Parts: sequence; structure tokens; C-alpha cells
Amino acid sequence: MYHNEQEVGSAIISFLSGEMNTSALKREDVFYTTKLSRNTSYEAAKKSIQDSLQKSKMNYIDLFLLHSPYGGKEKRLESWKAVEDAIKTGVVKSGGVSNYGVKHLQELLDSKPRIHPVVNQIEVHPFNTRTNITSFCTQHGIVVQAYAPLVRALRMEHPTIISLAHKYSCTPAQLLVRWSLQHGFVPLPKSVTKERIISNGNISAFSIDAVDMKALDNLDEYLVTDWDPVDCD
Repeated sequence: MYHNEQEVGSAIISFLSGEMNTSALKREDVFYTTKLSRNTSYEAAKKSIQDSLQKSKMNYIDLFLLHSPYGGKEKRLESWKAVEDAIKTGVVKSGGVSNYGVKHLQELLDSKPRIHPVVNQIEVHPFNTRTNITSFCTQHGIVVQAYAPLVRALRMEHPTIISLAHKYSCTPAQLLVRWSLQHGFVPLPKSVTKERIISNGNISAFSIDAVDMKALDNLDEYLVTDWDPVDCD
């Protein structure tokens, strides 16, 4: 999907077998996710999974996602069938979707799939709460993976963010990650800086109280920082 499967797989394998693996971690301790870039056909999806395995040199994929709902109903359902078959054979452990709106999720569930999606990876943060989608996912046992949980740094200096970060003695990024976790989401903060990666995960020392969670929820302006296919046909 992102043309980096070979590099990611090589890095994982090299780390697990190398001297830096001081905790004796094994393959099952690493969660490897990849995606189908486009919904075009069952065979194309099946080949994409095989290609991902070959390029990464991993013996299985922990989570395989359909990257978007684009392609139409027939192609979406065909692609999902390929994911189901890959799970049945053991080369994929779990399957999910990404950027699916409520109607796409309902369509998939109405098709009576053999295997339900375990994840919907969507853009979610206080400035785009997507409560209709997240509520539907919660109702149906689908985990929400929140990408762009830091709003791609577009609202780090918002007065409410600054004020609450000061109140909780944390960074704005830590505040946003904590908000996501307290809603039951799995945030996917992104950084190229080692110190920030560590900092973004260091959020166990505080929790946001209910009043402040509501204040953050009320920042919703349906801010889309990338793309927004959740309503496509």
C-alpha cells in the first residue's frame, strides 16, 4: 500500500534476530498491519495479500485493511471475501476496513460476512469527532483506530488545547492522544522524532475529567486533514 512493506518487514526480522532485541521479543510480539490500496476485484485483493507477504517476508499479517470504500458495493464485498479467505488459510490473522462510513459498514454487515471486520481506521480527533461512525463501530464491536489524532499539528495552538495542556501539565499532543484513548479509540500518532514518539506514548500519568472531555468534544468542526471518502457510493 505505502510501498514500504519490504523495508518494514526487513526491519522487523532484523530487529527480532539482532542484538538490539534485549527483551527476547518474538514475531508474535510484533503487530504488523498492511492494506489493500484499491477495491477492484477478488483476485486483485488476493494477489495484494500474497504480494504483501512476499515483499515483507513475514509468514503472516496480523491485520489487513481495505484502505477505502472506493470502488462500489460489488468490489468492496469481493475484496472483503478475499480477506476472509486469507484469514481462513491463516496468512492473515484479522481483517478490517479504513475510511468506511456507516453505510459502508452496514452494507458489509448486511451481506452476512463469514468474518466481521475488527477495525475501522478513520480520521478522528476533537476537531472531527465523527460520532455517528464511532458510535456505530462501538455498537457492533468494531475497534476505532484513529489516524491523524494530532490533527496533523493544525490545532496545537488552539486556546482550549493550550489551556488544558497547561492544566494537566502535558503537551498538546499528549492531551490529544489521551482524549482518543479515553473515548476507547486506538490512536495512531505519527512523528519522525524519537523524543516525540516517546513523549506521545507517555500519557499514563493523567486523565482528562468529564467536563474537559466534553469541552474537547465541543471543538468539533468536521476538520478533515487529508481525505474524506466516508460518504462515497
